[in-house]
Amino acid sequence: MLKLTMKVSRICVLAMLVISLLTVVPFSASAAVKDSREVENTRVILDGSPIELGSPLHMVNGRMFMPAGLVAKALSASVTWDADAQEAIFITKSDDEVILGDGVPTVYFNDQRYVLDAVPYLIDGRLYVPVRYVAEFLHADIHWNDEEQTLMITSVPLETVSDDNTLADISARHGLSQAQVVKRNGFSSKESIKNGMKLAVIIPSVLENKAKPFTESEYQLLAKLVQVESGYESYEGQLAVANVILNRVEHPSFPSTIKDVIYSGKQFPPAHNGLLDRSKPNASVLKATKDALNGKNNVEGALYFFNPRYSKGSFWDSLSVVATIGNHRFAK
Repeated sequence: MLKLTMKVSRICVLAMLVISLLTVVPFSASAAVKDSREVENTRVILDGSPIELGSPLHMVNGRMFMPAGLVAKALSASVTWDADAQEAIFITKSDDEVILGDGVPTVYFNDQRYVLDAVPYLIDGRLYVPVRYVAEFLHADIHWNDEEQTLMITSVPLETVSDDNTLADISARHGLSQAQVVKRNGFSSKESIKNGMKLAVIIPSVLENKAKPFTESEYQLLAKLVQVESGYESYEGQLAVANVILNRVEHPSFPSTIKDVIYSGKQFPPAHNGLLDRSKPNASVLKATKDALNGKNNVEGALYFFNPRYSKGSFWDSLSVVATIGNHRFAK
């Protein structure tokens, strides 16, 4: 049985929320969809009034998910869907920009990247996301009433600074330090906060978990390699090739940077014959590369890829194949 509580005064608490209307397939999407189950006979109460979602709540590994485009709108946020990038873009009432992508375990929050501990997935045209995250991003609190099987979502107003409602007052009332409130709202010091300003007081828990950074040059180099090796393959095949490189970066038997992995050894001849330099990644390759860098991995553990029509011999036969996608086998 799920029992979710939270401090109305602090970081909005655990549960799991969604986005909707969007199209996203998660990293480990098949596993997430397979493990998800509908939570029957539940109600959703938003700011005291019941709402119809049109889709059931889901439970995945003890986490609650739900489709919530309607919730976003009701909480004064806008939601748009970038079909090319396969990303949902939220602009919240506190003017935060939140971007959740195609099954990617990384969220962009005001241009910074953070790691999610549960991944969005698509079912019946609805993007399911942990309630906890969307509620925190949209400046709301959540409470699960187990006895009544009811999920209650309550919007938390922004605080307006005034002589009678100072930064110190606001911070104390919400159980936060002044430094936390200053940082949450993007200021460098408390002296920057003036009367009349509106402050967010819900601090998304994911902000404590920054994603591993990558540079534009690393992104472009990896995309060029993916284009040369699998530009003609499907998105899934391109994603897998990008992840072989990234899996090697994390493996002690290989160099620890994208550049060194690509240019070391002889597996990638294009890196040495000029073809890589002339490569121009297409849109699908750019998306697959970005998603891989953001943690979406469809070939966990794979350190090699090869076309069995051309790569033959005892070495290739000795490998354990993780997946076959298009013309390539991915192995470890």
